[in-house]
Amino acid sequence: MNITTARLRQKIDIINKRQELLYAHNRKKKDVRHFILPQWKRCFDILFSGAALIFLSPVFLLIAIAIRMESKGPVIYKSKRVGTNYTIFNFLKFRSMYTDADKKLKDLAGQNQYQPEGTPEIAKDFSMEELGGLMFGDDGVIDNGGMLVSDDFIIPEEEFISRQNALDESPFIKIEKDPRVTKVGRVLRKYSLDELPQLVNILKGDMSVVGNRPLPLYEAERLTNDESIERFMAPAGLTGLWQVEKRGDAGKLSAKERKELDLKYGREFSFFLDMKILFKTLTAFVQKGDV
Repeated sequence: MNITTARLRQKIDIINKRQELLYAHNRKKKDVRHFILPQWKRCFDILFSGAALIFLSPVFLLIAIAIRMESKGPVIYKSKRVGTNYTIFNFLKFRSMYTDADKKLKDLAGQNQYQPEGTPEIAKDFSMEELGGLMFGDDGVIDNGGMLVSDDFIIPEEEFISRQNALDESPFIKIEKDPRVTKVGRVLRKYSLDELPQLVNILKGDMSVVGNRPLPLYEAERLTNDESIERFMAPAGLTGLWQVEKRGDAGKLSAKERKELDLKYGREFSFFLDMKILFKTLTAFVQKGDV
């Protein structure tokens, strides 16, 4: 168990004990880790993901060939994500980055679009001496317990934790024009095709078609507090409310808006809301929108 996983579980236990004390006078126990997925949602997930996997199987094959032709490395990569009830599972995506992503770290400094002004950069230009002895995986350094790998950055875990307090207002990470992304990867990301393997996650029951986005362990740990913990007590999904709620002149959401929409979905999700979100997602995909 790495440092981040231990911190996450410790936070959950503390909040659970606090909730027990809060509801003790009513002889009720509120377990914030328990959420039951409605049967209608699970049935829809199985039917949708099964049909999509069969229908899109030729697309899967073409994408796999394109990835292998452009760069070395596995076609699919797995990363640990936190879903409903803080369940940790292997999150699947088509590989969209070069395997030497660590060499491009200096291009990433200060490019997090959710990072407030005046906060530390999420990555710096680490020397090879600092990175020496690490095992490289699909999207960078994934086999060494001291490194954290997101879809958008790589950073030593101790360095990440040391910056946490300054970054509490921006728990989400996103880098635009990431130099580590391959040419095929840019096309996959533009049309969200790199997300297609998550249909397997949906069929297995790791997540749903519609729900709050599963987060990397360290992002989940930073979001685990009395105010935001309820986002994990709701369905985790391939697409969700904030993906289709573009706001502002640039059509982008702040970290605060994302958190608010995640909490809103957890409180209000229903079959009709799911169908509305799914329709907007498919419409944006056809119109070449970024979902």
